[in-house]
Amino acid sequence: MAIEASVNDSTMDVDGEAPSSQAPAKTQRRALTPRQERRLVNYLDDRFLQCMRNYKKRNEESSELRSLPQYLEEVRHILALVLQIPPVDPSTGLRTYYLLRLTGDVFCSIPGYRVHQATRQDGLSRALGVDLSAVRPVLQDLIDFLDDLDQAWLAVLEGQVWDPESAEGVDLASGLSNIILHTDDEGAAMNDDNGVKTTLPNQTDTTRLRSLLVGGESALEEWLLDQRFGDSDLPGTLQSMGLLDDFDNLFVRTLSHLGKFKGEDIQETLDERMGSGRGGANVGAVWV
Repeated sequence: MAIEASVNDSTMDVDGEAPSSQAPAKTQRRALTPRQERRLVNYLDDRFLQCMRNYKKRNEESSELRSLPQYLEEVRHILALVLQIPPVDPSTGLRTYYLLRLTGDVFCSIPGYRVHQATRQDGLSRALGVDLSAVRPVLQDLIDFLDDLDQAWLAVLEGQVWDPESAEGVDLASGLSNIILHTDDEGAAMNDDNGVKTTLPNQTDTTRLRSLLVGGESALEEWLLDQRFGDSDLPGTLQSMGLLDDFDNLFVRTLSHLGKFKGEDIQETLDERMGSGRGGANVGAVWV
């Protein structure tokens, strides 16, 4: 199986957007055979490897991921590939494994980039040495990707099929209508879903995910503080760009689900995310 035949990541991102003005037709995906699964694993492993190689040499001319927007474009394609793995056993675990891997990679890699290049402009931007009009689209792009990742995790945690057209998960029962589970001897679809099983992420997976999100958001906060936007504090700068609420609400869906899943008060989860206990740094919001 050619991977792009099932997941056309060159023409569609996580939000299901295509470069043409005409909306793509809804396509059916096949449950993976063992051979297809092996080829998918090889493809994804290679793509992760190439992404990491380009990231590590991001300061070199030969790198294809020299800027944060370029990096976000690449990980969006990887995310689209991972999400279109049908959550039908025995392939369900692949989706969880690669989504955990991607989440860890992005939280480690994003702080390696600069949001902006120092410029000299009139007014506030000139005084700060930062072109805020150029900074905002980059930060918005980052927020949009992290929101995609949040939505993706909610679908995986709830055992849903990803619908790239609506950019959200749909219940397995309805999602199976677009997954070819079996074929007859002539290759025709046979969608008898009796005995179809999906396995939700286990406790080890969810514990690791929660750790990645809490640690990752802390790293993002420190990274933004290090960007030197100027004399204005970070919340003030984000507020002026209309992005403060977006950053405050990162991964709220996933963290809410994890809180309910573990029978905890969700406020406890959010307090941990916001930095409670980190040297008294919590002042009521993660970016404040």
